[in-house]
Amino acid sequence: MRTTTSTPRTSPWLRRPAFVAVAALLVSPVASACGGDTGPAGTSPDTGRPSGPGTPGSPNTPGAPSTGATDGTGTPPAAGNSGGPGTSTAPVTPSAPGGTLRQVRASVYFLHGEKISPAPRSVNPPATTAGALRALLAGPSRYERAQRRTTAIPSGTALRSVVVHRQVATVDLSGRYDDGGGSLSMRARLAQVVFTATRFPAIEKVRFEVDGKPVTSFGGEGIVLNGPVGRADFEELAPLVLVESPLIGDTIRTPVRVWGSANTFEATFRLKITDAAGHTAANVYATATSGTGTRGTFDVTIPYRATRSGPGLLTAYWNSLEDGHAVIEDTVPLTVTR
Repeated sequence: MRTTTSTPRTSPWLRRPAFVAVAALLVSPVASACGGDTGPAGTSPDTGRPSGPGTPGSPNTPGAPSTGATDGTGTPPAAGNSGGPGTSTAPVTPSAPGGTLRQVRASVYFLHGEKISPAPRSVNPPATTAGALRALLAGPSRYERAQRRTTAIPSGTALRSVVVHRQVATVDLSGRYDDGGGSLSMRARLAQVVFTATRFPAIEKVRFEVDGKPVTSFGGEGIVLNGPVGRADFEELAPLVLVESPLIGDTIRTPVRVWGSANTFEATFRLKITDAAGHTAANVYATATSGTGTRGTFDVTIPYRATRSGPGLLTAYWNSLEDGHAVIEDTVPLTVTR
């Protein structure tokens, strides 16, 4: 059994493949309505991907800059046990019976301890990025708080606008966003916005504004933001194994697809599923595309055998090189079905 030692956490984030939308002569009516040059459209699905309880966003309303958004991210498909890193679909806005647009899944990133942790939300197309960010600002649900999910973003912070241009999202937040907090709190709240926005493959980095003014030095700690920032800039705030699907509160059935990213020794770690009876339903090795200082992605399908349906847990961990004890990196509360 492989063991690990502590690894540096300053490696660059390995990105999911991005779309290149080719449109030589045709102009999308949606893009024309939004105005400006937005980033390429497209999103990647996930097994419990962004959707669930939350504060949905609403489509951009022309002439209302304080609440609208030019959103070039497209819309993620509905949740299911398919999809994963590197998979993308063309932008769609499926209609429910009666012609109304269906809500779609989005992920928002809270904190579990001092590390980033995703949670599901439902948002309204086409302004999916704006919807996800508004849901993030609304904070964790009661269930998520009971599972020790927290936020470093001050209550009352409002989204003024978000504009996507050439894979950079310019996010304008109200002045409440930079109130109070030390260095860790400031970096954590920046990371929460960055991880939430970059969950959409059309967005690689985030540029921050507060009350309409570009931010070059954030908070009293003077965190330098002299350009757009991405996930790699907050590597120390991501667990060594970051499970991005399934998400907290999801219901799973066998076999379950689990994917995310990891930066562990020799890229290996373990994934354990515990059922409602406390029984270990599965405990398998997984390998990311890279590790030992470089974050890679993983995507595995795990068959499991549960003895009882109900509340369960997915645990990502690795074994200490020194004494073999389990070093837990991420836990995801789930409903496990037989």
